[in-house]
Amino acid sequence: MRAPFATMLAAAGLVALGCNNNTTAVGPPLPAPADLASVSLNQAVDLYWTDNAYASAPSRFVWYRIYSTSYDLNHGVCGTSWALEGATVAPEFLVGALTNGEPQCYGVTALDTDGIESAWSPLQQDTPRPDARNVVLYASATKADSSGFLFWDDVNGNGAGDAGELGLIENPSGGIVDFKIDRNNADSTLWIVPVFSGDSLLEYGTVDDLTSIDFAPATGYSRDSLQAFPEDGYVFKIVDASGLHYGALRVTHVGRRYLILDWSVQTGAGNPELELRGGLLAAKPTGSVVAVPR
Repeated sequence: MRAPFATMLAAAGLVALGCNNNTTAVGPPLPAPADLASVSLNQAVDLYWTDNAYASAPSRFVWYRIYSTSYDLNHGVCGTSWALEGATVAPEFLVGALTNGEPQCYGVTALDTDGIESAWSPLQQDTPRPDARNVVLYASATKADSSGFLFWDDVNGNGAGDAGELGLIENPSGGIVDFKIDRNNADSTLWIVPVFSGDSLLEYGTVDDLTSIDFAPATGYSRDSLQAFPEDGYVFKIVDASGLHYGALRVTHVGRRYLILDWSVQTGAGNPELELRGGLLAAKPTGSVVAVPR
């Protein structure tokens, strides 16, 4: 069992005051935390890593320190002005109060009872984005006004994904929704049909959770309708007046009249990051796109 947090605070305080015995040899730094990974959340990022620093020397371990800085998505590099986000004894940390669509870069170190800080973990970039669970959409022939879905309508053009702009369920007749749900009357299957002219999609495959969808693939999108299968993920490439954006779906239930799904959308223009990923990976250039007004 790990020592109580208060005990470790006291140990750290003794180190800071220089209350150490000169006859005691200072050990080597703890190993750098390994395998830093993250999950993109709504206005938050969940960081987690291998607990190797604690496991290497439990009696010398004090805590992990978490640092953050900006991230340049266009060039795939972290900023240089690092700030301390906080400390934790567990190999996980939730960074909150973030702005959706703004990339950040993170790194983790380990502190020992001698006050020595380890080398840094691998760096990890992440971008929080809006999401929602358990959304019900009906087949257009059953309930037209609840059959169309719009990931994000940036009405005020501020790129922030404000309340009332996200996850909109509407009648697809206006042509502005990203997709609608249609039923094949021959076999009662339900299909995801792109509606807005700037949309294309692909089937991502079976996923355990919405957070299993990581970066939006660079290629493979089309305007073809795709059958909705339970536990399958789908990724949308959306080009409209607000720029290039990516959205993701995971279907949880398919009936004859309606389906239930989870969704996420990346409000950062050109940012293909949707959910879970591990290790620092520079985003691929998106190239030029032609914006289509809604």
